[in-house]
Amino acid sequence: MNRADLETMAQREVQRQQTFRCRILCCASTPCLSSGGSAVHDAIKDAIKEGGFDADFQAVATGCMGPCSRGPMITVQTNGGEDVIYEHVTPEASRQIVAHHATATPAPVKCILPSDIPFFAKQKKVVLANSGFIDPERLEDYVARGGYTALGYALREMTPEAVCREIIDSGLRGRGGAGYPTGLKWDMVRKAHGDKKYVVANGDEGDPGAYMDRTLMESDPHRLLEGMAIAGYAVGADQGFLYVRGEYPIAAKRLERAIRAAERRGLLGSRMLDSNFNFRVDVRIGAGAFVCGEETALMASIMGMRGQPVPRPPYPAQSGLWGKPTLINNVETFGSIAPIIQHGAEWFAGLGTAKSKGTKIFALAGKVDTTGLIEVPMGITLREIVYDIGGGVPDGLAFKAAQTGGPSGGCIPAAHLDTPMDYESLRALGSIMGSGGLIIMDERSCMVDVAKFFMEFCMDESCGKCVPCRVGTVQMHHLLERITNGSATMQDMETLKELCVMVKETSLCGLGQSAPNPVLSTIHYFLDEYTAHIRDHQCLAGVCTLDQAPVTELVHA
Repeated sequence: MNRADLETMAQREVQRQQTFRCRILCCASTPCLSSGGSAVHDAIKDAIKEGGFDADFQAVATGCMGPCSRGPMITVQTNGGEDVIYEHVTPEASRQIVAHHATATPAPVKCILPSDIPFFAKQKKVVLANSGFIDPERLEDYVARGGYTALGYALREMTPEAVCREIIDSGLRGRGGAGYPTGLKWDMVRKAHGDKKYVVANGDEGDPGAYMDRTLMESDPHRLLEGMAIAGYAVGADQGFLYVRGEYPIAAKRLERAIRAAERRGLLGSRMLDSNFNFRVDVRIGAGAFVCGEETALMASIMGMRGQPVPRPPYPAQSGLWGKPTLINNVETFGSIAPIIQHGAEWFAGLGTAKSKGTKIFALAGKVDTTGLIEVPMGITLREIVYDIGGGVPDGLAFKAAQTGGPSGGCIPAAHLDTPMDYESLRALGSIMGSGGLIIMDERSCMVDVAKFFMEFCMDESCGKCVPCRVGTVQMHHLLERITNGSATMQDMETLKELCVMVKETSLCGLGQSAPNPVLSTIHYFLDEYTAHIRDHQCLAGVCTLDQAPVTELVHA
């Protein structure tokens, strides 16, 4: 296939879609599937067939539409009309929807979701531009929306050095959490000496409440593959690996099918798009270890070894998979590449803030009216996300804190609601952007209990290789347990602080180094809750049941 063939495929698919008077897009992402989305899709197909509307109506299983708490969701597209979005759709309601758009019978009004609600209005879809609009298992759907044109342009019109320069100029930073400039990393791998190089997409997303990478892999797998192929061309790699968590079977299945479809059409594999560039992608399934999100542990897992981190340097750019130069980026980072090549570095750099360019995907969860997946310009305030996009805190309760960055992040109190959501601002508050988990808490949340929850997660997920993380997280969790059951002393608080510093400064990898962050940030912003537990044997949020009998000995795990 060459670029002309690609354009022909796109035109044919657009024309095919235009033959339908009505296209009914059914969300088939994990959140909607878990609430009955498959039954809704089946009911719509049955209603179309039974009504004899096959020539005019099309049912399409798509990726995530965004407001996951309102699923199952469908979007109805009509020629010349505005899209109509329906929420909490049942099989019975879906039949009524088909009948309404086919024969003008009454629609289930309660299911209609206004398209101009703030949840959609304040977003800027770049990486998720196709999510919810295409069938992720049809290559033609992706190509019809401009898919693989960026790859074709890069292969024919740009040198590898020029591609790296475009990514550098865009200001894109790694979306996995560290925020390292993506283009600089690419250029390092490009300049590295080696007869073999690799590209790795890190889809090992394990933060509680986070599902950004899973959604992109499920909803738009070809966008990820196109970004990886462009990266392979830029750095001189002919082999890519997609590392996917074992808990993401739908994502793995769709990625495998997308790879095979792209290979059949000459968009992956040998002589891609009739060029001299070869690039193969293979999927590797993780076993669910949180530590494999760390790049050295991830590489060990890909090579068939136990997923444990090793000290750096050397960095993967110099010595990665099998000792060869390796480029590792987060799934969302690769999802940003095709739009940058299509629209230019200046366009992307015009989004966001001076130091945090572009958009960021967040998994908005917790105590907000509408939870789901959002993509917003960098620099949007936390208040806008909570009250405009999320619809505010339900039940008339007050916002208390937002936890960003998963177990590696920190808690932001209400006093900082107007904080811009960018790398520098969050770091200044003792938190991090992380991969994009964003959990909202109301006044019923006990911040000591929150810190204990995240510490328990880190304790369970520690690979055990280094003593500070293996033992330190257990001891910190034990101290937090003492505080929440009322048996702690103020000396325990001092010990907890000292342990946090020790674990942070001496752990081998990012898991241990960042594990104390939720504890340190809650101590900093919510010290009164800690002292109330210890001195007054009282949980201000009414969550913890405190034991009045103090425990005098620290049990070492």
